[in-house]
Amino acid sequence: MTAKRPVALVTGASRGIGRRTALALAAAGHDVAFTARTLEEGEGRIPPRHGTAEAIPVPGSLARTRAEIEALGARALPVPMDLLDRGGVTRAAETVLDAWGRVDVLVNNAVAHIAGTHERFLDLDVDVAERTVTGNYLNQIVLLQAVLPAMLDQGGGTIVNLCSGSATSDPPGPPGEGGWGVAYSASKAAFGRLAGAINAEFLGRGVRAFNLDPGFVVTEAGAARGGLDSLKDEGFEPTPEEAPAAAVVWLVTAQEADEFLGRVIWTPRLVADRSLLR
Repeated sequence: MTAKRPVALVTGASRGIGRRTALALAAAGHDVAFTARTLEEGEGRIPPRHGTAEAIPVPGSLARTRAEIEALGARALPVPMDLLDRGGVTRAAETVLDAWGRVDVLVNNAVAHIAGTHERFLDLDVDVAERTVTGNYLNQIVLLQAVLPAMLDQGGGTIVNLCSGSATSDPPGPPGEGGWGVAYSASKAAFGRLAGAINAEFLGRGVRAFNLDPGFVVTEAGAARGGLDSLKDEGFEPTPEEAPAAAVVWLVTAQEADEFLGRVIWTPRLVADRSLLR
């Protein structure tokens, strides 16, 4: 009898780091369930970083990622999910567990895309900040609470949370001049505490949780917004989009990965030290 492939669930996988990670896990032997808001190619839109400009078209969709995963010989399960819809987050986890019965790997990559998140401090709408915390922190708890019991029942699993350097570093300038908005960075700072809480309670029962900082990656969404030229001017080196995906696969599959528990893992350093990109 052919052994069942492990199951991975990757959020925010219609484009960017999430899509790369879903494909890398499929190539590494996983069947992959994945979430996004965009169903079909050509429908993708993201808000600008600040201001009231119109939403920006971006490539990527659940349909494209599904086709690419299946081309690698893995099962693909596309699941529509919006981080701002708490009930939808729970339903997404239930959909995967009902269909495939387990989740061996959870990659929390999705972020809430909200207009006004990167406004300057005195221009920031507190309602926007509240919604950002809801999507990037509170509803991430909801997803973890939906998946963790299944991991515990099956004897373990691995969680990789894509955290952000903006949560621990002061911005080099104001938003729009090389910096980022406090609504986003504060929400990611809160999100960054979840892995440690999970390890404290569940590591002894086989569940591991990692915080992975992808570095400054110019994704398709970032490129559509104008890239990260201002960050480069401040000395921040861009990270290849495929690097975080390679790091996730290594954390999931390498026996020595446990030495990175309890710290924020800097993707460029890990990828270079372990020669993960060839």
